[in-house]
Amino acid sequence: MFSLVRENIRIAFDSIKGQLLRTILTILIIAIGITALVGILSAVSALETTISSDFSSMGANTFNIQRYEFTAQRQRGKRQKINPIISYQNIRDFENQFTYPFTKTSVSFTGTSMAEVKYENEKTDPEVTVIGSNENFIQNSGLKVDRGREFNALEVDNNSNVCIIGSDLVKALFKDEDPIDKTITVRGFKFKVIGALESKGSTFGNNQDLRVIMPLQKARSIFTNANINYALSVMVEKKELLQQAQDDAIISFRNIRGLTPVEDNNFGMERSDDLINRIGAITGILSTAAWIISIITILGSSIALMNIMLVSVSERTREIGVRKALGAKQGTIAFQFFIETIIIGQLGGILGMILGILLGFGFASVVDFQFSMPWSAMIWASLITFFVAIISGSYPASKAAKLDPIESLRYE
Repeated sequence: MFSLVRENIRIAFDSIKGQLLRTILTILIIAIGITALVGILSAVSALETTISSDFSSMGANTFNIQRYEFTAQRQRGKRQKINPIISYQNIRDFENQFTYPFTKTSVSFTGTSMAEVKYENEKTDPEVTVIGSNENFIQNSGLKVDRGREFNALEVDNNSNVCIIGSDLVKALFKDEDPIDKTITVRGFKFKVIGALESKGSTFGNNQDLRVIMPLQKARSIFTNANINYALSVMVEKKELLQQAQDDAIISFRNIRGLTPVEDNNFGMERSDDLINRIGAITGILSTAAWIISIITILGSSIALMNIMLVSVSERTREIGVRKALGAKQGTIAFQFFIETIIIGQLGGILGMILGILLGFGFASVVDFQFSMPWSAMIWASLITFFVAIISGSYPASKAAKLDPIESLRYE
């Protein structure tokens, strides 16, 4: 039995070599469909992994109050409503009025994204982001301190000259030194480094590891722009209280803004899990598009594969007649052509998976996303090419097996 299978596989490869051009074209047609499937799903997976990891780092129990909704868009024929900034007085009033239990409120603002940071004889390019925040910012943002510690409420209230820096800043300024308790200079002000953050990477070209976080009041004394827009983030310790806490926060902030019951919110409210769900919906559409494109292409490749096998049966009619005359059974003839179809299908599938992975990896590298191996897409690709081969090979194999040996021997 095994020797017969081996012999049929050998004959199948010989046949494939004999019609190399047609085989290559068929393999390429199959590969295009699989490349579309694996490539797009790889890119979608990289997009979803990167964005989800960034938003999920805020924690499923966190919501943000911001100037605009995440989905705010300019409507056709209408000017987008301009919301007032979230001012320092707004955040002070919110901290005083919002007293919902089991919550921690983070306050922060970005002073600049073009700061130059110095340490002794070393200095960075002017591309460091400086953030002023209170003591809850690190935890609410899902950041983790790799070395040292976070600053506390006392340091925030007393305008202490302390800071926490990103991992890229550690590499740029301190090389092999321990940054803790070292003194850096930002905008001419000296700060003692009390903590270094774990690496977060970058998203859409925004490097999250090249930043300095300093106490809110100290940052306000350095960056004195009157139109600073602050960010509020609230973490709820008990997930079941999240919705109630969010509703209470909306009421509190509407009161702070002086809105009447009939007026719409002039601020945005976003939950991290809402953002992740939206990203999931977008990537779901992309995944569906990938399946539609690949199914159309694979349907075409199935027809092409069936045609090449029918041509192969016609060209080898005399060979089939000789084999039958020598005692080959119908099952043996059918199995030979079936093996050829499966080999061609799997070669197309393997080539498509390789090209698809390279396509997904290239996309992730260009846009600086986290590439993850699309195992599910590869499994589906293998199954699809196998079933395509079965469907495409069944009729040619059956036709070859049913040929009359006498008529086949007479075939010219």
